Amino acid sequence: MSLTTVDKTKSEEVALWIDRHLSSSPALNDIRKNALTEFKKLGLPNSKSEEYKHTPITRALEKNFDFSLSNASSKGIPQAYKIEGIDANVLVFINGIFSKENSSIASSEITVSTLADAIVKNESIVTNHITKYADIKADPFTAWNTASWTNGVFINIPDKTILEKPILIYHINDATAGQVIAVSRNLFIVGKSSEVTVLEKFDSVGSENHFTNIVTEAVVNENAGLNFYSIQNDNSKHFQYNLKQVQQTNSSRVNTYTFTLDGKLIRNNIQLVLDGENIESHMYGLYLLTGETLADNHTVVDHKKPNSFSNELYKGIMDGNSKGVFNGKIFVRPQAQKTNAFQANRNVLLTNTATVNTKPQLEIWADDVKCSHGCTSGQLDEEALFYLQSRGIKKETARAMMLYAFAGELLESVKHPVIKDYLNNIISERLHKNF
Repeated sequence: MSLTTVDKTKSEEVALWIDRHLSSSPALNDIRKNALTEFKKLGLPNSKSEEYKHTPITRALEKNFDFSLSNASSKGIPQAYKIEGIDANVLVFINGIFSKENSSIASSEITVSTLADAIVKNESIVTNHITKYADIKADPFTAWNTASWTNGVFINIPDKTILEKPILIYHINDATAGQVIAVSRNLFIVGKSSEVTVLEKFDSVGSENHFTNIVTEAVVNENAGLNFYSIQNDNSKHFQYNLKQVQQTNSSRVNTYTFTLDGKLIRNNIQLVLDGENIESHMYGLYLLTGETLADNHTVVDHKKPNSFSNELYKGIMDGNSKGVFNGKIFVRPQAQKTNAFQANRNVLLTNTATVNTKPQLEIWADDVKCSHGCTSGQLDEEALFYLQSRGIKKETARAMMLYAFAGELLESVKHPVIKDYLNNIISERLHKNF
């Protein structure tokens, strides 16, 4: 059987799976059907797909998942999934389904619910925004999600609301009794002059494979701020597609943080649209990979209006047979004069079998701008390592110290103190134990 035939067969299998999950509220029926049509047109990506040529996600689905099966029933959740010491609004999803008994919302001034419940209540703000920004024609996994999501989060922050307590979204897969395929959709609306911190964290229990397909659309209105953290520290049976589509307006501020620390195959798409003036955006990413893990980060920053600033910094540490992929695109439209846009990707390879594919891209149609991009890949500085050893520090400790210093620039950017301490502890422990 040729590769092309395999890809087509798996695409048809997934299309049938999507068709079984099309049931929805009447308001979304046409959207669901259109998305399924687009998925059938696109098909799953193959080795000739430019956006996925370094990430064989279709092969992974072919090898590890049977789309004729239903999800395994949940037997329980891991006891250690919580971040201790953080006072937050908490939503827990198990195998893609909202778990009310494990969730708690403390901030009464905001609307936090499942997206499915918000649509049932006919909230016009939801139907006016859902599926408006994530493009079903651009990526088959986005089309798949739009057609078949079953649950997710709706967050509405009213104007002039500074939310002191962050919103924590725990995605937990219980793959004890069999495979899990969870498709979730999120919609965040941050009102004018408001501020919110959101964190999503992924965990699992069980030894079977699990795949999550999550799409988040966020609208950040005038003078509003969104801090969005993603901690991907699941096990070697976790496969994931994660899209964040963020729409910014005048004087808004967005910081995204993506920490990929474990998993089998992780694809992160983050797309920021700066559709206003005096916008500030920062994108931070750290992929700390070992074993056979593959992490692929595709980012887009689209400057549509003048006088805005964006900065992007992604760093990778790769050990074993791990593989990192980074593709960062910056678009500066003709009317986006006075744009400042910067991008950097830096990588450390610890073995001869670890690899990284990095591709920074700039497309500029304006002439009065300051833009730069760059990437580096290499090994640890042997002279610095020798210097630390000459001061009586063991080689393993010296190496961990150097790697921690390399990652520390990203940790310093984390604003929330409890989240920062949590990340600091798990990253420090990982570097001293596994690298």
